[in-house]
Amino acid sequence: MKTTLSTFLMFLGLSSLLLAQRPSTLRESIDVDYEEHLWPLFDHWHRNPELSLVEHKTAARLASELRDAGCQVREGVGGTGVVAIMSNGPGPMVMMRADMDALPVEEKSGLANASTATQKSPITGQLVPVMHACGHDVHITALTGTARRMDALRDQWSGTLMLIGQPAEERVIGAKAMMEDNLWARFGKPDYALAFHVWCGGEAGKLAVSEGSPYAGADAVDIIIHGVGAHGASPHRGKDPIVLGAQIVLALQTLVARELPPRDPGVVTVGSFHAGAKHNIISDRAVLQLTVRNTSLETRTLLLEGIKRIAENLGRAAGLPEEKLPEVIYSESTPPTINSGDLARRLRKVWQAKMGGGIMMDSDFVAKHRKGMGAEDFPFFTTDPPIPSVYFSVGGTPTAEIAAETNGGPKVPSHHSPFFKIAPEPSIKAGVEATVLALLDLLSRK
Repeated sequence: MKTTLSTFLMFLGLSSLLLAQRPSTLRESIDVDYEEHLWPLFDHWHRNPELSLVEHKTAARLASELRDAGCQVREGVGGTGVVAIMSNGPGPMVMMRADMDALPVEEKSGLANASTATQKSPITGQLVPVMHACGHDVHITALTGTARRMDALRDQWSGTLMLIGQPAEERVIGAKAMMEDNLWARFGKPDYALAFHVWCGGEAGKLAVSEGSPYAGADAVDIIIHGVGAHGASPHRGKDPIVLGAQIVLALQTLVARELPPRDPGVVTVGSFHAGAKHNIISDRAVLQLTVRNTSLETRTLLLEGIKRIAENLGRAAGLPEEKLPEVIYSESTPPTINSGDLARRLRKVWQAKMGGGIMMDSDFVAKHRKGMGAEDFPFFTTDPPIPSVYFSVGGTPTAEIAAETNGGPKVPSHHSPFFKIAPEPSIKAGVEATVLALLDLLSRK
């Protein structure tokens, strides 16, 4: 009896010790998981990046990690896409997406784990250096950490979690490819959709969320100008497409300057103008290549319709017959990313309450430092049909480095730069914690 009691008391003491050593909060659990699992995983992905559409090893490793976290996983969706489903009783379905492709850039960050990888480009067929120069390695690592935490916290939520590893975001074609592979018909349409991007311009470990459009829509537009070829010494015998092209380029600037309301952002940039082959030959063809950026569907329509109107009517003014008017061709495009205002406000409150009042980046800082019109293909998941969604940012640069730049010191390397680097620990930890807290709120047991 004494031995049995002694053994029982020893067992209770050991159990108490083990319980005391177990992480007691979500943040502590993430800290432990980062040291034991997520950091080595990030290190692997950073050293072994893969280009858009050929993320075969990345996708296979991500699929394996998500299976180990308790998900039912399907690979090869829309090419190399990964879809993982974690079912946990009745309730809504919430999607969390992470992009996984890298860029054809030679890494010059000086980091100990800098990529030395090369890969054959699916576009050119040439062997090129490859680097995670946009932080997608942070995204898929955080997606894995999210799955592991949600599996451990099944008693705190009910519903279905859809985790997506998306290919080819850098070419803004991966999300569309997954949708064209009948994503919703095969796996169910989410009630909410989430994503985040690590931001080199933001303070590491802090969050930013907009109630409007965090990323612009982008359209690639080609204008083919048909002329009538002639000798350069006899311009009256032809119709010069270069002169007409120049007129179109200048007139396009009035779309933003004179037709778009001053407080509505928009960009029309002519990035390429090709025509002619010799000094004294008037060509019969010119080609303009444009990128068009906007933050609302209304602005997008105004700009695209305006480009067509200007090109065609200047052709008429030049005396071209109807069958030879400039052709306006719309090719690659992605709608603007537009957050659902109510959902953005709801999640901001959750993050401030659970992660601390200082977790959100100062709004003036964000407005000052985020002035570009970068685009994303995430809205292919959320626009048609519309799904309430939030795309947020996680800061990735130590505060001291941002302060140094502000005070005239070295500039923080931008995304897509060979010198790009992210502080992985605060970025990944904040990404996991923010995502898990958002999911627990949206999938809370009633």
